[in-house]
This record gives sequence, structure tokens and C-alpha cells, in this order.
Amino acid sequence: MTNQAPDEAAREREERWARQEEAASSAVRDIADVPAVEVITTAAVHLMSAAAVKLGLADDPDAAAQLDLDEARKLINALAGLITAGAPEISDMHARSLRDGLRSLQLAFREASTIPDPIGKGPGEKWTGPVT
Repeated sequence: MTNQAPDEAAREREERWARQEEAASSAVRDIADVPAVEVITTAAVHLMSAAAVKLGLADDPDAAAQLDLDEARKLINALAGLITAGAPEISDMHARSLRDGLRSLQLAFREASTIPDPIGKGPGEKWTGPVT
């Protein structure tokens, strides 16, 4: 056996790394062109979507199997913190719809929980206040 196979594998690996580095560099350039409002709202929407899935609200016949209230609580807490901190920066127009989505998730969590949290102690309520 010759060293040709290892050399070829190393060359392929280096080419793959070069392509990955170029893609990462392109992503950095692309993100530089995105306004902060879009980055904040996109992150919030991703958190909302993930929380909805963890609450079993996905449009999927297997949605109930994806129910995980512990994970949903973490996502809702992170979302509430992001919305509360980001609201002054993103304008009321954007923040209002995010707050509505957050409130819906908080209510869905309360409904899905077999042992409800006391009012004001549910996920995200540290930042949003009580949700009823």
C-alpha cells in the first residue's frame, strides 16, 4: 500500500476546511448587513418555535410525544428575558407581537402543567409579571 490514499484524504480534508472557512466568512459578512432588530426578532421567533414544540403544540401527529415542560420552561424564560431586554431597542410595533406570542406560550404552559405554578412564578413571569 502506498501513501497516496492518506495524502488524498488529507488533501480532501484541507479542501473541505477551506470551503467551510469560506462559508463562515461569507456568513459573517452577511450578518453584518442584517439590522439588529431583525437579529433580535429572529432569535425570539426561534425561541418561540422551540417552546411551542416542547409544549406539544407542533403541527405534527406526534406532537404530544414531544411534550417536555422542563425544556419549555427554559425556553420561555430565555424568550421573556430577550423580549423584556430587547423591547426598548426594537420598537413597540415589533415588541407587541413578540409579547403576545410569549403570553400565549406562558398560558399554554400553565394549561399543560399538571401542577400549576403559583401566579407570578410561572416561566418568564419574573420578567413579564403575572400572566393569568
